[in-house]
Amino acid sequence: MKRPTRNVCLAAAAALACLLFSNFTLAADLKLQKGDHICLVGNALGERMQVQNEWETLLHTRFPELELVVRNLCFPGDEPYTRIRSKNFGDPASHLTHSQASVVMYFFGYNESFAGENGLKQYKADLTKLVTETKTADYGKGRPQVVLVSPIAFEGSDDPNLSDGEEQNKNLALYTEAMSDVASQTDVVFVDLFTPTRVLFENSPQRLTINGFHLNDVGYDALAPILDQALFGNELTAAINLDLKNEIDDKNFHWFHRYRAVNGFSIYGDRGLAGQDGDRKYNNRIVMERERAILDEMTAIRDARIWAVAAGKPVSETIDDSKTLPFLNPTTNVGTPNDRNAKAGKLGSLEYLPAAEQIKLFDLADGYEIQLVASEEQFPELSNPVALNFDSKGRLWVATMKSYPHWKPKSPMNDKLLIFEDNDGDHAADVCKVFAEGLHQPTGFELGHGGAYVSRQPDIWFIKDTDGDDKADEVTRQLIGFDSADSHHGIAAFEWGPGGNLYFEEGTFKFSAVESPYGVRRLAEAGIWKYNPRTERLDVHASFAFANPWGYCYDKWGQDFIGDASPGNAYWAAPISGHVEFPNKHPGGSQHGRVASMAGGDPKYKFPTFYPKRIRPLAGCAIVSSRHFPDDMQGNFLVTNVIGERAILNHKITPAENGSGFVGEEVEMLLSCRDGNFRPVDLQFAPDGSLYIVDWHNALIGHLQHNLRDPSRDHSHGRIWRVTHKERPLLEPAKIDGATIPELLELLKSPEDRTRYRARRELAARDSGPVLKALDAWVAGLDASDPNVEHQQMEALWMYQTHNQVRTDLLDKLSASENDRARAACVRLTSHMMHAIPDHADRFAKAVHDEHPTVRLEAVRAISFLEGDDAIEMALGVLEYDMDDYLQYTLDETMRQLEQ
Repeated sequence: MKRPTRNVCLAAAAALACLLFSNFTLAADLKLQKGDHICLVGNALGERMQVQNEWETLLHTRFPELELVVRNLCFPGDEPYTRIRSKNFGDPASHLTHSQASVVMYFFGYNESFAGENGLKQYKADLTKLVTETKTADYGKGRPQVVLVSPIAFEGSDDPNLSDGEEQNKNLALYTEAMSDVASQTDVVFVDLFTPTRVLFENSPQRLTINGFHLNDVGYDALAPILDQALFGNELTAAINLDLKNEIDDKNFHWFHRYRAVNGFSIYGDRGLAGQDGDRKYNNRIVMERERAILDEMTAIRDARIWAVAAGKPVSETIDDSKTLPFLNPTTNVGTPNDRNAKAGKLGSLEYLPAAEQIKLFDLADGYEIQLVASEEQFPELSNPVALNFDSKGRLWVATMKSYPHWKPKSPMNDKLLIFEDNDGDHAADVCKVFAEGLHQPTGFELGHGGAYVSRQPDIWFIKDTDGDDKADEVTRQLIGFDSADSHHGIAAFEWGPGGNLYFEEGTFKFSAVESPYGVRRLAEAGIWKYNPRTERLDVHASFAFANPWGYCYDKWGQDFIGDASPGNAYWAAPISGHVEFPNKHPGGSQHGRVASMAGGDPKYKFPTFYPKRIRPLAGCAIVSSRHFPDDMQGNFLVTNVIGERAILNHKITPAENGSGFVGEEVEMLLSCRDGNFRPVDLQFAPDGSLYIVDWHNALIGHLQHNLRDPSRDHSHGRIWRVTHKERPLLEPAKIDGATIPELLELLKSPEDRTRYRARRELAARDSGPVLKALDAWVAGLDASDPNVEHQQMEALWMYQTHNQVRTDLLDKLSASENDRARAACVRLTSHMMHAIPDHADRFAKAVHDEHPTVRLEAVRAISFLEGDDAIEMALGVLEYDMDDYLQYTLDETMRQLEQ
C-alpha cells in the first residue's frame, strides 16, 4: 500500500538539523556532471532511501539541469564482501553495469560495527579493496567516482525494554573513523553521517527512528539536508518539492520491482525454464525478462518526468507508457502434454461452480456440517484469499492476493486486507470493509499492538487505524531484508508465541538478511523467524531446509509444530530450533540435499516428521482446542490439503511413550470436497469454537507447473467456510475488546487455546505497568486446589515474558513441578529470557538431568545458545540417560554449534 500522504517540506526535524550543523565542516564537495548515473550500494540505511525519497528530491532540486539518474542497489544486511543473494541474481558488478554507474555511493559500517574493535582491521582491508576495485572499473560511463557514506548514530532510549545505544555508538564511532581513513587513503569522497545524527538525536524533541537505527519519516526529513550539504557544501534552502517527490516515488517503485522481483527464482533462477505454454513454448524466463525490460523502460520514462518537474516544466497528468515493449502473452498449458497437473491430479476445473453448488460436494465426518461465510459472489473483494484471523471484537479478517503469482506492470497493485462483519447473528458475513489496500502479495498477517503486521512482499509492514474508521491510516515499513526470490515462499504463517514473540516462516530459494539493534540476522534456504516488537530483538528461530513452510502452531504447553507445504511434512520444532550460526543449518528436511554444503551434515540425513505423511501438500495447520468439538478431537493436529485430497486431514498426536517427542497418527479426515477448485489454505478456530477455512478456490495452483502468466490462472474467486458440530453447543465468545486487565487475565484460565491466545494478544498491547501490577495480584489469588493451577501459573510466566519480565520465584516453583510439560515449558522460557535470568546456565545444567526426556531435550537445545567448554560438558551430561533419535539429533546439533 502507499504510505499516507505527508505534508513534506523541510519539517521541524529537518530545520533543527540545518540549525545544529551550521557549525560543522561536513562538505565532501562531490562534483557531478550532466547525465551522471548515481548508484546507491550497501545496507538498509541506503535501501530505505528508495521509499524515503527526500534526499533524492533535494538532489534533483539542486541540479535540475544535470538530468541525473539514480538507481538504488542496496540490500539490508550488506557488507563489502558479504552480500547474500538467491541463485543467479547476479554479482554486484553486473548490476552496476546494467545501471551504467558513474557515481557509486557505498553505505556500509552499521552491520560490521557489531564486531567491535576486533573487526576493524578486516573491515578496513575489505573496504579498501572494494574502493580500489570500483575506482578502476568501467560500468559503461568511464571510471566512476566513489563516495563512502558512514552509518548514522544509534538513537538510544530510556525505555528499559530497548537499547540505550551506548555500546552501538561506541562501535559506530570507530567504524566511522575507519571509513574516513579509507577514504583519505584511497582519495575518494567521504560523508560522516554519524557525528551530525548523534547530535541530532540528542537534541530532537521527538523520536527520529523506529527502532534505534532505522529512521522514521521525520528522521529521513532531517537526514536529507544533512546528506545534501555534506556532499555539496553550501546549504540548500529550498523546501521539498512535493510534485517532484511524487515523481521520484513512482520511479523508484518501478525500479524496485524490476531489481527486487518477487519471483526472481522463476525468472533468473532454476525455475525460469518452468511454466511453458501450450503452443509457443514461452517459459517463465522469457515472459518475465520481457516484463523486467518493460519496467526498465517505464523507469526511464519516469526519469524524464523527474528532470522536467525539477526544471519547472509542465508534465502530463497521466504517464504515457504506450511505447514500451509489448507484453508476451503465453497461451494456457491446461490440457496439453506440458500440463503436469493433469497427470498428478492437481488441476481443478475452469468451469467454476457457484458456492451454492459447491457446498453440495463436501463430505464431512459424522456429526459435522459446513456453512458458507463469504464468497466472491457477494463480496468481489474476496479474490484469492490466503490467510485469516479474528480480532478482539470477534470479527473475521482475511488477506487477499489478487496479484498472485506476480504483479504485472501497468496494472494496479491492489491486494487487500479485509474485515468481515456479521450483523444479524447468522454467522454469514453481511459487511466487507477494506482495512488496507495497495498491498503486495500478503501471504500472511497477524493482529497485535493496535494494528496489523502484514507481509507486503518482500517486507513486513505494521499498519494501523488511528481514527476508528476501520481503515489503515498509519504505515510503518517495520522489517526489511527478506528475500524476494519466490512469492509463494514469502513470509507466512504469522503466530504469536505464548511469551509475546511473533513468529513467521519463509521458504527455500530465499537468502534474507535483516538488520536489528543487536546485529544483522541472516537466513538462507528457508526457516522460521522470531521477532519481539517490545524489545526489537530479532532472531532466527529455526534454520532448517524446509521447502515451503506454511503452517505453525503451539499446543497448550508451548510446544510448537511446523507444517511444510510442498512435501506435506510436519515437524516437532524443539529439536530443530536450537542455535546455529549462519550459514549453517540443521540437517534434514525435504531440501537438505540441495543445501548440504551449507548444513554441514550428511545430505542423506532426514530429520523425522512426527507422523508418517500419507499425501502432500500441507498449506496450514491448527491444533483442536474447542469444547464445541467432541472430546476425542481435542489436541488433534489438523492439516489443510490443497491438492491430493482437497481436504482437512486429521491426526491424533500424543507424547511419545518413554521418548522425548510426539507421535502422530492420521485418523478420519474432518472433511473433503469433490470440487477440484476447493483449495483450503488456512484455518482457525473462531471465538465461538467453530472452525473457519480459507478456500483459495482456483483451478490452477503452484508456480512450477504453469507459466506465471498462464491465462487460466483465476484472479476473482475466493470463499470462506465454517465447520460446526451438529450436536454440541457453540461457545459464548469471550469479551476481549474493551475488557479490563483483570477480566483479560481471567480469560487465561479458558480451556480454549485461541481464547487465551487472543487475551494474551490484547494484554500484550496494554501498557506494561498496569498489566504487571494486575498480574502479580492475579497470581497471588490463584486457587492452589484448582487442577489447572500450574497451567495458569505458566500462562502468568508467559505474560511476564511478554512484558519482558521474569518472576524467578514462580519460575522456580514451576520448574520443580511434577508435571513434565510444565518443567519443559520453563526451560524453553528460560532460553528466551537468558538476558534477564542471571543463573540461566545453572538451570539448564539441572534440567539436563531431569527424569523426563522432553525436559532433557529442551535443556540440551537451550545449551546451544551458550558458549565454552563448560557448556559442552553440560550438554554431554545427557548421555548418562537413555537416548532416542530426537535427543541424539539435538545433542549432535548443540555440540556442532559449541565446538565451532
